Amino acid sequence: MSKYRAVPTIVDGIRFASKKEARRYRELKLLEKAGEIKDLELQKKYSLLVAGSKVGVYIADFVYQEKGNDFLTVEDVKGVRTPVYRLKKKIFEAMYRIEIRET
Repeated sequence: MSKYRAVPTIVDGIRFASKKEARRYRELKLLEKAGEIKDLELQKKYSLLVAGSKVGVYIADFVYQEKGNDFLTVEDVKGVRTPVYRLKKKIFEAMYRIEIRET
């Protein structure tokens, strides 16, 4: 068990950090099958740059395109919003001009 009491869970041979993240994966797979979303990616990495220097990496839980939208949806399944996460979120959103959807 992690320090935030998340229980790692395996679905489709993929290890998720928590039951909540695994449940969201199942929901997104159903939405993809129904044609509501497409191009579902897991654990997509984004470099975080400040003044041209790499200061870290943000790893999105899920990235996909919703039906009728031309832009990507970046989603993070959150239980605890740590100070490091909040900082990475601010840098990511400023750099990529994409708002992270927290579920």
